[in-house]
Amino acid sequence: MAQDKNPNLIKWGIKYALSASIAGIMCCVAPAILFMFGLMGGVYAISFADFFYDKDGSTGTGAWILRIIAICIGAYGIYSFRKRQNQCSIDPKRKKKNLLLLIFIIVVLGIGLFLSLEKWSSWYFDEYIVPAQQKELNIKK
Repeated sequence: MAQDKNPNLIKWGIKYALSASIAGIMCCVAPAILFMFGLMGGVYAISFADFFYDKDGSTGTGAWILRIIAICIGAYGIYSFRKRQNQCSIDPKRKKKNLLLLIFIIVVLGIGLFLSLEKWSSWYFDEYIVPAQQKELNIKK
């Protein structure tokens, strides 16, 4: 049976770490990607991202909600791996080791990807979106 097969630890960890990190930084990555493909202008991209931050530039309620969702995705990945792993008849020590490795992979990779995407989106906004916004605002005046 396919369900009785032990889940692949690395694939599982990467899948949930990637999902959590993208969910946590969606406020900045989504407008950057939409702008990159020409589906959104600079003014709208910045107003979309500003929705998640306070007026002073600090993290707002929307960004914290996305980060909480990211934590929930990571926690669900750990929970579902444990549930699936408990269906398999493997050594309890190995199950515990696998679970600890999965937690490490999801936390380290998830936070690493989140911080990398945050750095990339900050650079992209400064380099491309802010100048486009300023150009769009000057044209409209």
